[in-house]
Amino acid sequence: MADKTIFGRLQKLFSTSTIVRKTQDGVKVVDTDEYQNMTTNLVDRFMKMRVTNYGTGQMESSMAYQQVRIDLFRDYDSMDMDPILHSALNTYADETSARNEMGNVLKIHHEDDNIKQILENLFYDILNVEFNLWPWTRNLVKYGDFYLQLEMAENIGIINVLPMSTYEMSRIEGFDQENPQRVKFVYAPYQNPYNAVGQTAKKEYENYEIAHFRLNNDSNFLPYGKSMLEGGRRVWKQLMLMEDAMLIHRVMRAPEKRIFKVDVGNIPPNEVDNYMQKIINGSKKVPFIDERTGEYNLKYNMQNLIEDYYMPVRGSDNGTSIDTLKGLEYNMTDDLNYLKGKLMAALQIPKAYLGYEEDTNGKATLAAIDVRFAKTIERIQRVIISEFTKIAIVHLYSQGIDDDRLTNFTLELTIPSKIYEQEKIELYTSKVALITQMQQTKMFSKEWMYQAIMGLAKDEQDDLTLQVLDDTKQQFRLTSIETQGVDPAKETGTNGPTNIEEELDRLKTELEEDNVGRPKDPVRYGHDDHPDGRDPLGIKTLKSKEGSVKKYVPKNSYLEIFKDMNGNKKKILTENLDKE
Repeated sequence: MADKTIFGRLQKLFSTSTIVRKTQDGVKVVDTDEYQNMTTNLVDRFMKMRVTNYGTGQMESSMAYQQVRIDLFRDYDSMDMDPILHSALNTYADETSARNEMGNVLKIHHEDDNIKQILENLFYDILNVEFNLWPWTRNLVKYGDFYLQLEMAENIGIINVLPMSTYEMSRIEGFDQENPQRVKFVYAPYQNPYNAVGQTAKKEYENYEIAHFRLNNDSNFLPYGKSMLEGGRRVWKQLMLMEDAMLIHRVMRAPEKRIFKVDVGNIPPNEVDNYMQKIINGSKKVPFIDERTGEYNLKYNMQNLIEDYYMPVRGSDNGTSIDTLKGLEYNMTDDLNYLKGKLMAALQIPKAYLGYEEDTNGKATLAAIDVRFAKTIERIQRVIISEFTKIAIVHLYSQGIDDDRLTNFTLELTIPSKIYEQEKIELYTSKVALITQMQQTKMFSKEWMYQAIMGLAKDEQDDLTLQVLDDTKQQFRLTSIETQGVDPAKETGTNGPTNIEEELDRLKTELEEDNVGRPKDPVRYGHDDHPDGRDPLGIKTLKSKEGSVKKYVPKNSYLEIFKDMNGNKKKILTENLDKE
């Protein structure tokens, strides 16, 4: 038997790739898993080690592929300790979770105020997106995946969310032959596979229980997402090797060294070494205080012996002298800048955002860079909005809402770039100015300009015209109140408001040609019930005192009429024409 509980119905709702609801405007399809954009049926470089077949027809992720994922995550953790990449991840999170002019992180649109209030309570009170959206986004762009466990209660909806470790979560697809689009999630901790009781900690979740945020922009990583750091992972390793080589070179080769030229005079050659060692031992002593005894001593310094050179000379006029040998200069900074440029190109973040000066020719170049980065942030926001939509559907469905209101809502995050919005405004300003000039020339029709310049269809133009008329009515009302102190929406002598549109429709109906002349309904004088007004036969409604009314009841049956006629027989006088 089918499971009629709320959890069974949720499982059935999310057993397909899309959720379809019929609305007033047609059919609306919600693709929370973004199956329409990407498909897992593509053959990629990880397919051979991803899938294992145990002979049961169930396809699951192999251990080799899980190990590759864990290795990637470890690289991402190491990259997070780099100052440049750490700042880049923070920049992604900051721009994605920016607030709008009203101070809101997420904007909710719905025609039903009740549904809108429910969703605002979900995201702002239960999920607390104002605080949690920043770390959620940072983990998403870092690993490419982020998981939220949804805790639900019947007739209440989602009551709590729990972030899950990316290391320990797996997404399983294609395990159900009857329903290939079914999805489940497996939690399998690799460090502690057993709990305190000795039972396995592995647990399976249905699709509606997990919100899987994933940057699925590369089929090679499906069914998982691709990290924003993946494009620069190879370059980052090269940069680390180059920086380590530079550090070693500067430590070992860069310092200046001293050359001691000691005049040995007439010392025999076999005694020169002992004499030089005596000179070295005497000059390489440094002050040292023993921490245990507090005694002052001279300690031998090995480092200075390695850095400096001692050379015996004989027969020199200058005698003993000390010269300085310059260290080797490191000229590989250009290589480092080259690798840093490639790394930042992979991140798609302007250098100025990361604390690096960027050579730009003017504001136009900087604006173009900002717009490109805003498009990158919009792509991340679309992924977040997709999973937020799934969470909202689960919450509304758990509260018993299953009609078109279940999907008839929109969620919107703040556009990160003000320059991006400014360009849109400038575009509309140019179009409006062009339409104004073309109207003055009277060479083009209004419909053609709306269609060619504004890109509006005929029905959109009609809707726009009606909206303009409504705005004109409201403006007329405001002008009347300001100038005359009279509200046209209220009847004269009454305090109650009157709908102007309804009043105009009533007057229009009265003036129609069909309603001119004698009314269709007969006029009734007094309280007569006869359809022709006064009873032409003289049978009136008899009234006595209040509450006692005797009305004429017409006979409905012809048998009663004949019976009445037989009961009142009359004698007819006839003339007998027969003669006696």
